[in-house]
Amino acid sequence: MSNDRSSHRAETASAAPRTLYDKVWDSHVVKTYDDGNCLLYIDRHLVQEVSSPQAFAGLVAANRTLRRPSAHIAVADHAVPTMGREKPLPEGLAKRQVSRLAQNAERFGVNYIRMQDHRHGIVHVIGPELGFTLPGVTLVCGDSHTSTHGAFGAIAFGIGASEVECAMATQALRQRKQKRMRVTLGGALPHRVAVKDVVLALIARIGAAGGVGYAIEYAGSTVGALSMEARMTLCNMTIEAGSRIGMVAPDEKTFAYVKGRLLAPTGLAWDKALASWRGLASDPDAVFDKEVALDVSVLAPHVSWGTTPEECAPVDMPVPDPAAERDPSRRARMQRSLDYMGLKPGAPLAGLPIDRAFIGSCTNGRIEDLRLAAAVARGRKVAAHVAGIVVPGSASVRLLAEAEGLDRIFRDAGFEWRDSGCSMCVAMNDDRLNPGERCASTSNRNFEGRQGRGGRTHLMSPAMAAAAAIAGCIVDIRDL
Repeated sequence: MSNDRSSHRAETASAAPRTLYDKVWDSHVVKTYDDGNCLLYIDRHLVQEVSSPQAFAGLVAANRTLRRPSAHIAVADHAVPTMGREKPLPEGLAKRQVSRLAQNAERFGVNYIRMQDHRHGIVHVIGPELGFTLPGVTLVCGDSHTSTHGAFGAIAFGIGASEVECAMATQALRQRKQKRMRVTLGGALPHRVAVKDVVLALIARIGAAGGVGYAIEYAGSTVGALSMEARMTLCNMTIEAGSRIGMVAPDEKTFAYVKGRLLAPTGLAWDKALASWRGLASDPDAVFDKEVALDVSVLAPHVSWGTTPEECAPVDMPVPDPAAERDPSRRARMQRSLDYMGLKPGAPLAGLPIDRAFIGSCTNGRIEDLRLAAAVARGRKVAAHVAGIVVPGSASVRLLAEAEGLDRIFRDAGFEWRDSGCSMCVAMNDDRLNPGERCASTSNRNFEGRQGRGGRTHLMSPAMAAAAAIAGCIVDIRDL
């Protein structure tokens, strides 16, 4: 990775104050076209089994090679099972996808991380763990939640299959620069209110399309106090507000997290990179196209009630009434969501029975998330009618959790302890809801059928999901 432009190319000289997004963007522009689009150099690419087959097939058909094989890391995460990995994968789509990825990685010289490897996990969890994700880089993946990596001050975004092929062949993509939005989070998080509640509250406020066309930078005292895991959760769900890019300026917490990682710079390269990274923060007088401020000190734990992350509310509030909505299209959408979710207007969210609980995903499958959930599960039992599973975001997280005894806490409480993978977040594997089942989920999306056809998803924080599993219903964690 020694030729990453983020570390080895001088920033474009400019007298005008610039944002974090401007600085990273400017340092990666190869060419600007007459229509306003730019050819953007791509430092790093995470490859998974779902979005890559067509891209690799395109390379083969055109007799092309990868421009920089070392700039790519491949791992199967969506379709892999989270149980029984000692057995061969059963015949079917998942086996074909995983096998094809392994074959393509070998053919094109891409570093492939197998399911049995201690580095295995969800792409958006292992990228930072390995030091593959670094401040100031451009990073892409054929998955919309690539915005996660922006927590390190990177421009990271999801791409389609044709763009995956282009990134592989040319190490560049034609992109249009986004407008800039700053979301300033202020205040201290109240007791048992988590960053998941913050981002759900933000999405409910600005809407699922509120960030369309903007690169969002998260700033303010709250963000500075967040751990790197929490910042990743924040940036992860940026896409749910319509923005492809969420970013946090790198600081001492960022540098401490990155230092010593397997693929992070060392020695003189580290010193040079660090000097560059320290200059990435937005200039004090940088101008943003849109400003949003949120006081987190007044927030309550949030739960989704509908079929988009925008449709969520504080857990102590009732299900909203579409009749009170003036916009006819929004009113119809709300009614459709309530019909799908089997909810009545005015019904309390707290006390709503659940059938399943899922703790994991690229949003909330890190060690900090598991610690928060385990603190709730300790010494308690999952309700008899609830099936709860805990799926670490990576093998490294799983091993660390086991070293801390978190697996025993979950097992003693009645949760199933699984191997790493996307699991029930996307239901492209054996972990899925049955029609009509209601799930307390730490994942990022609650679309119709997202966790299984006919399944009903309620998004919430890890602590809230653990509490719901124990109570057998959605519950206000503050009352547990």
